[in-house]
Amino acid sequence: MAYSLLRSLLFRLDPEHAHELSLRALRASRPLGVPRLLTGVVPRMETHLLGLRFPNPVGLAAGLDKNGDYIRALAGLGFGFIEVGTVTPRPQAGNPRPRMFRLPHARGLINRMGFNNKGVDYLVNRVAQSGYQGVLGINIGKNFDTPVERAAEDYLHCLAKVYPYASYVTVNVSSPNTPGLRDLQHGGMLDELLAAVKGEQMRLSLAWNRYVPIVVKIAPDMTDEQIIGLADALVRHGMDAVAATNTTLAREGVEGEEHAAEAGGLSGAPLRDRSTHVIRVLNDHLQGALPIIGIGGIMSGHDAVIKLRAGASLVQLYSGLVYRGPALIGETVRSLADVESVTVPLQVGA
Repeated sequence: MAYSLLRSLLFRLDPEHAHELSLRALRASRPLGVPRLLTGVVPRMETHLLGLRFPNPVGLAAGLDKNGDYIRALAGLGFGFIEVGTVTPRPQAGNPRPRMFRLPHARGLINRMGFNNKGVDYLVNRVAQSGYQGVLGINIGKNFDTPVERAAEDYLHCLAKVYPYASYVTVNVSSPNTPGLRDLQHGGMLDELLAAVKGEQMRLSLAWNRYVPIVVKIAPDMTDEQIIGLADALVRHGMDAVAATNTTLAREGVEGEEHAAEAGGLSGAPLRDRSTHVIRVLNDHLQGALPIIGIGGIMSGHDAVIKLRAGASLVQLYSGLVYRGPALIGETVRSLADVESVTVPLQVGA
């Protein structure tokens, strides 16, 4: 009830302004313990995956805290893990505003942010200063003006910078808002990128005497055959996990909504079924060869249970937080804890 009132006020503001205001308020209230009060009871549901120990399998998806400015405040909400970014080698402003749009009747969001961030050096400084000891994913991408043929250089630069600070690193090749980026999901470009990333991961693991897993985040806008081909490439190149999915360019389920025709990636409830389908295709084909992180349209604890039954081992939230607020985190963990059958996929890849 309290968040419903707050949401009605926030929804009077521009979405990006409301986003920034909410994060600042969360950080300011952290010393008072307000973040945990907003979430409610979050049971411990320890999950072992990728050689890591997660207090619970519900994480924050990348995009909400692009620069690592709010890690401690967000951790206070009870997430089992936090993912920051997407970060690029050089700072960039992203696309012109307005670039984020609410579709409230469909409980969706459209964004064309364009990897706006302060650059990888700023992010690693913020991570180091945060003192955060939990599981931290860092999501990396390429600058908008880096030719796609040289994209691997940007990913390797970011990987080397974030490696000492990350629990795992997510390679984002699936945002629809950076021209040419999704071309990296297929064919020779994919093989070249994955081979380069794997080689750098091995070099860094020796240099730092620690192995940091690599997750690849994929798009929902692929045929089943393309999904299977991508999955085979991830296994062939020794990637550690796959995150499914990023936002979609499709507009099913939002017809007639104001802003439905805006360019950008659609997230929230309209993405739920499509992302779950991708998870199911991956799981059926991979047969446990790679763990899956489920993202997209989780608006309730029940939605998360469906993702795990489809084959995900962990889930991440973003758009659901806009519509449901922090209480969604506790609800999701409790729903997963109440369903004994989800403990089997949670151990995949442990």
